[in-house]
Amino acid sequence: MKNKNLTDISAELDKLYGAPGTAQRAKFDEDAWNFYSSQILQDARKEAGVTQQELAEKIHATKSYISRVEHGIIIPSVGTFYRIINALGKKVDIVPA
Repeated sequence: MKNKNLTDISAELDKLYGAPGTAQRAKFDEDAWNFYSSQILQDARKEAGVTQQELAEKIHATKSYISRVEHGIIIPSVGTFYRIINALGKKVDIVPA
């Protein structure tokens, strides 16, 4: 028996943002990954017990910059991303999917 309350999320994404491979869908995917990355950084900072101000001082940035990164307003360069990760006592591992 099929539940009428269930939604096919892939079909919904296709409807809202276009099919995979389209420019509109690529933009959506990029925005989603940017948001996800900002949340990872925010969670890592909180887990490390570091304030935005303390993190900013460690990487020679401003508290405002850290806040904008954590809210997905700006995306740090790869180098800055690694500086943030290192300042929080974390590391990035590249592993097979």
